[in-house]
Amino acid sequence: MANVPDNIQEQLILLRQAYTSQLLGKVGQIEQIWAQRHDQWDDRILATFHRMTHSLAGSGATFGFSVLSDRAYTLERFLRSMRDNGHTLTTEEEDQISTLLVLLQQATTQPDLEMAMSQLDHHILASASSQPQKENRLIYLVKDDLHLAKDLIQQISYFGYTVHGFETLAELRNAIHQAVPAAIIIDIVASEGAFAGTDVITSIQQDQPASIPIIFISVRSDLIARLQAVQAGGHAYFTKPVEISALIDRLDQLTVYPTHDPYRIMIIEDEATLADYYAFTLQQAEMVTVVVTDPLLVMQPLIEFRPDLILMDVYMPRCSGLDLATVIRQWEAYVSIPIVFLSTETNRDKQLNAMSLGGDDFLMKPIHPDHLIKSVESRARRSRILRSFMVKDSLTGLLNHTKTKEQLSIELLRSQRQRTNLVFAMIDIDRFKSINDTYGHQVGDRVIKSLARMLSQRLRKTDCIGRYGGEEFAVILPATDGPTAVRVLDELRAGFAQIRHQASNQEFSVTFSCGLAAYPSHSDVTSLSDAADRALYAAKSLGRNQVVLAGS
Repeated sequence: MANVPDNIQEQLILLRQAYTSQLLGKVGQIEQIWAQRHDQWDDRILATFHRMTHSLAGSGATFGFSVLSDRAYTLERFLRSMRDNGHTLTTEEEDQISTLLVLLQQATTQPDLEMAMSQLDHHILASASSQPQKENRLIYLVKDDLHLAKDLIQQISYFGYTVHGFETLAELRNAIHQAVPAAIIIDIVASEGAFAGTDVITSIQQDQPASIPIIFISVRSDLIARLQAVQAGGHAYFTKPVEISALIDRLDQLTVYPTHDPYRIMIIEDEATLADYYAFTLQQAEMVTVVVTDPLLVMQPLIEFRPDLILMDVYMPRCSGLDLATVIRQWEAYVSIPIVFLSTETNRDKQLNAMSLGGDDFLMKPIHPDHLIKSVESRARRSRILRSFMVKDSLTGLLNHTKTKEQLSIELLRSQRQRTNLVFAMIDIDRFKSINDTYGHQVGDRVIKSLARMLSQRLRKTDCIGRYGGEEFAVILPATDGPTAVRVLDELRAGFAQIRHQASNQEFSVTFSCGLAAYPSHSDVTSLSDAADRALYAAKSLGRNQVVLAGS
């Protein structure tokens, strides 16, 4: 929709006005088809008559014409029965249709806008005001000897958390009044008493509208201490010395809110105003939409938009939704994309038949905005999860080797088109075989996960991170020049070297080497990859634990 103001309420008003202004014309077209029945009447005309009536039945209530929807639905069921049975009209049936059309015309002047639209406004405005929760990286750590806690604070901070330390429980209380943290790490024992830590947490949680994630640490591992922690509202319990990778794992689970690119929804609906309404509704839930009103023009936007889900009307001109879904499924690239049908069709057998032809769900028109959002969102989420199994490394959750190379091609093309810089980095954990041989593969996996986590948390959302294989990683840094990438990766290298890993009551540290190659100095995927690989080899040859930029 062009020139639509930002204000949500105004957008709703514009959509209603557009629908209302078109309504008399739509009913007039239906009446015109009916008036020509004696001159020409065949299955094709009946199908058009049915489709147009079906459209009114599905859209009327959405825009505040519930009486219109009810009457159109009655007519639509009558026509559907005629279409399916394939018999010619009797005089009695003609009279029934004529009567229904008169009632339909009357309903165009009987909007229930104030009641129905206020209800729909409420759903949409609620969706719009429900913003994603911002990620909170603030951690409070309480230890009566901050000198001893300094190392733990530093270790946690390497993974992108901001850690504030407090020596007394009173300091903790005062800090919470100023800013609520993402989590609290606290010793069960404090200078105020043997279970002062759990006692103060119990009190703090009672004062909070939402529970704060709590991690208790202690030298005690007995059942009584653990029960005390659970009863105080603890979410995790670690005995000293604390294994930092396990602690960060739990912190991530408790505090890192999952973020994702907006779900991409393609809407195929010949009723333009209704399609815009669906698009507007989904946009308020942070989804990205594209509307196709002519089903025969779907292929180009399908290729360019790459939807997570297709929302499709069943009855459309020139091509039914069922036929279009069957065609879309013939392309291997679109076999797994969920297709959700929208229709007034109540016959369960026909709904199941629609799903057998390629549909994943069947939603009834008219549909409330919150139901539409939840149905689409849940399907799109499951679709992404299934796709992630094909493109993500199972251990780290990073892109796998194949997807990383594919992403490098995409980002390089974008850099060429936008005339921006790009850097490709290859990272290899130093002496990783020795780690596996000395401490075992399980410990080696923890080291790999800790590096993956650090890269994910310290790099930008626009950077692409992949596990290339074994102990080797790859990073794509769009809109970044060589010197900047060297500085960023060198900071990560230094931070990773400071992390202390534990195994069999031993502590050890690990380093990595990194090779970088920059575009446009290296202008294609092969030369970028080869140059980064050579730079990595140079970093290893120069003594490991360093970052080398190709050509520098």
